[in-house]
Amino acid sequence: MLQQYRALAALTMLCLSPYLNGANLKPETKEAWDSYMETRMAEMRTRLKEGNRFLWLDEEPGRTERVRTKGPYIQPIGVHIPAQVPSGLIHAWIGAGFVPDATIPDILRVVRDYDNYEHVYKPGVISSKIYKEDGPTDSFFLRFANKSVVAKTALDSEGEASYFQIDEHRWYAYSNTTSIREIDKFGTPEEHKLPEGQGTGLIWRLSSITRLEERDGGVYAELEAYALSRDIPAAFRLFVNPIVRRVSRDSLAVSLHQTKVAIDAQKVAKTP
Repeated sequence: MLQQYRALAALTMLCLSPYLNGANLKPETKEAWDSYMETRMAEMRTRLKEGNRFLWLDEEPGRTERVRTKGPYIQPIGVHIPAQVPSGLIHAWIGAGFVPDATIPDILRVVRDYDNYEHVYKPGVISSKIYKEDGPTDSFFLRFANKSVVAKTALDSEGEASYFQIDEHRWYAYSNTTSIREIDKFGTPEEHKLPEGQGTGLIWRLSSITRLEERDGGVYAELEAYALSRDIPAAFRLFVNPIVRRVSRDSLAVSLHQTKVAIDAQKVAKTP
């Protein structure tokens, strides 16, 4: 489930571009990211054990009713987000929502339709295509862009997403980028792709964990969205950190809404 790409690529492009010079991905930054994601994946596996809560929504009374009546519920994962790691930042957010009168197959038809991402998740995604479907695993390409007046930036990414059915009413998915390359001088005749790990460090890694549960006349959907970017220079940190948090929250909300709009449109198209 790749809505998180639009959300988290947008946040760093919009907030950090005016302040950044070049920054390359360092081995210690990658190691910190890998360790962090191993912890998150282990927590997801714990949710699959018998007797444990599958949905984050069910961990606190009133959350499911809130998303049914008030819309998506979004918050950072952890106290200090973005979290600092050596020469980098980890952005970690969870968004949960409810899609009434829908089934899990309805949602999967939208989120696995990568060729249509450029239409569903515009303007953040400007090009998209599926490479291969191999059982539960999809391979795909996405180009993200920010065409603001301040800075025109773009990233080309390749990724994989795997979807697993637990039972009749529950699914989960993992998604990760396998390659992200920044496009230098985007939108000009001189634009070209930089080697992976080089550039301004807007986004170095993206991952997500998705949970879907069908009940109460619809589907509860949870998306844990993770991104690795370069650190914010100390001189700008106090100013930029609150903006990053606000844009993260707003972008994730927009992405969840765009998914719901696409699902609703699909249902209308199927109506005789």
